[in-house]
Amino acid sequence: MPPLPRSLRPSPSAAGAGSGAGAHALGPPGLSVMDATVVLVGVVIGIGIFGFPPLVAQHATSEAMYLAYWAAGGLVMLVGALCYAELGAAYPGAGGEYLYLSRAWGPRVGLLFAWARCTVIQTGAIAVVAFIYGDYAQQLLPLGTHGATVHAALSVIGLTALNVAGTRHSKRLQWLFTILTLVALTAVLGAALFTASPAAPAPAPLGGNPAGLMGMGMVFVLLTYGGWNEAAYLSGELRNPGRNMARVLLIGTVVVTGAYLLTNLALLELFGLQGLRDTPALGAAVMQLAAGPYAAALLSLVICATALSTINGTIITGARVYYALGRDVPRLRALAGWNERKETPVSALLAQGVITLALLAVGAFSHNAVQTMVAYTAPVFWLFMLLVAASVWRLRQRDPARPRPFRVPLYPLTPALLALTCAGLVYSSAAYAGAGALIGLGVLVLGVPMLRLLRPAETRAPDRRDLQ
Repeated sequence: MPPLPRSLRPSPSAAGAGSGAGAHALGPPGLSVMDATVVLVGVVIGIGIFGFPPLVAQHATSEAMYLAYWAAGGLVMLVGALCYAELGAAYPGAGGEYLYLSRAWGPRVGLLFAWARCTVIQTGAIAVVAFIYGDYAQQLLPLGTHGATVHAALSVIGLTALNVAGTRHSKRLQWLFTILTLVALTAVLGAALFTASPAAPAPAPLGGNPAGLMGMGMVFVLLTYGGWNEAAYLSGELRNPGRNMARVLLIGTVVVTGAYLLTNLALLELFGLQGLRDTPALGAAVMQLAAGPYAAALLSLVICATALSTINGTIITGARVYYALGRDVPRLRALAGWNERKETPVSALLAQGVITLALLAVGAFSHNAVQTMVAYTAPVFWLFMLLVAASVWRLRQRDPARPRPFRVPLYPLTPALLALTCAGLVYSSAAYAGAGALIGLGVLVLGVPMLRLLRPAETRAPDRRDLQ
């Protein structure tokens, strides 16, 4: 969500979840190039490919532009992953962006990021995936006019309750859902390739500022590519990261970009650009054309299971950020409650669930709930991503003696390119995404007074449990 976004992904231990955020405890280096590539591909290719192509199509004036968005997304994935790989190799361990931003720009910036993750980025990411789940669940069990929102809310309530009860996500189960995601994607691709294409309607001309269309189109594309920032954690476990990280990133980028381009070529062949704009539950629609209602229902069921895995993984990792925030800010200490017997941050989970349900309620009354939630999260997410990109330069200046097993090539051009891309996406999402973007930025500003609650002596890097 981003996507997404690290805002739209769990840690590699929740591979395939598809949408943001946490770190996982690092063990001794043992990943081969192919091991790491499989993890990276599994993290990136998630539920977004079944939800975001129609939104990308709504911001493309032609089929060529639509495909160009997806190709450009692969390039941004590579540039971004290279920057994150250097940071992850130099500062392996728990914390992710919270750690990098605190080291590069000071503890208050790290705290503001934690606030943004709790109130905008992570909860918005959960809401985005929950709405995608709701669209597919509504195909299987219609629940009235706002049925998709009801399904989305039930998924958040149910999975939050399971985690409060102490249910732990299983690496094996998450890998199972990753495999299901790839199976579903293969089924959609195969069905699209071998289905006779109906006469596609001519695409309607789009109004609006061309720069705004391009910017928002790339926001949705990059949500679908979200997860390349997991390279920051792969670098800590990869054998000989100085030599092998570039190989992992190149191979992973080629595989993901190739899969997305092939899939979208097939979708254009089947629906045309206008048909793609008008098709919300994309996977089910493809299977309906190819093999009838039973195949569409089966694929919808698989996609629902994958989405639930995404939501579950994102709930787990997101709650650890609340825990870190409560531990570091005395007046928010209630968020740091940890149930040792259940090994879960109960207070953090409940707070996260309440905020997410509030966002679902807002999305329920919007024209396009997924697009509204993306607008809410995008400018805030890309603002902090810009600061992470600048952290590559900042930390080389502040900490030159730090061993860096992997160094980003073409420095300083590579982090500068990522920073400029992020700046463009901040502007596009803030200027053209509507009221949702302004609300997200407003919530971020509300966190500024909270910085006074933190005294420097109380600041420290998160421990291994915080964002695990």
